[in-house]
Amino acid sequence: MKVVAMIPARYGATRFPGKLMADLGGKPVIVRTYEATKATNLFDEVYVVTDSEIIKDAVEEHLGKAIMSIKEHECGTDRIAEAVENLDVDIVVNVQGDEPFVNEEALKQVIEVFKTDDQKDIDLASLMQRMTDWKDITDPNYVKVIVDQDNFALYFSRSPIPYPRDKNAGAHYFEHIGVYAFRKKAILDFYHLPMLSLEATEKVECIRFLEYGKKIKMVETDFMGIEIDTPEDLIKAQKYLKH
Repeated sequence: MKVVAMIPARYGATRFPGKLMADLGGKPVIVRTYEATKATNLFDEVYVVTDSEIIKDAVEEHLGKAIMSIKEHECGTDRIAEAVENLDVDIVVNVQGDEPFVNEEALKQVIEVFKTDDQKDIDLASLMQRMTDWKDITDPNYVKVIVDQDNFALYFSRSPIPYPRDKNAGAHYFEHIGVYAFRKKAILDFYHLPMLSLEATEKVECIRFLEYGKKIKMVETDFMGIEIDTPEDLIKAQKYLKH
């Protein structure tokens, strides 16, 4: 089973333009992410997939591998799908470019799902972590997921799901963490299938897989990375790197 890591890296970012090229301990954020992913030794290959010559040059300058996107893409999943279409791979893991402190255990968990899936029933695997703060549960910036008894995703939403009509019924709330492992066919199907109404309404891309009947295995984790979305996040990351 050939497993590759793909790190989608767009230069523009609404809240923090150029954040992937921001300095983090003497190296750009994207280079830190690439090197941390490579250091896990979980992958046959690691690539940065980008729309930016600046990012490509920075990665290659640090002896990394980068692929330039040919088309413009709405999301990182489409960017990765274009890049892997002609590669000989079985499992593709999407590693977020703005999370430089890659959690090796979390990546191992999503890859392991496919090693035990003898019937090849599972199309993709992703992570979730338990939520207890009601403020976060009701915050639409946090994508929530509900699962069946075997931890297969039933639905993703920005709303609190399940709706707490009875708060004492024992439901747990889970945040969806955007680390994915895909079978190659599943990510190519995503790329070629049109967006449907549920995904368009929620603006949550993994709903597309459910709308087309794909099976998503969710793995519970206590994954807590540092996502660099703002200059303040970068300061946190710089402090973390020094410890």
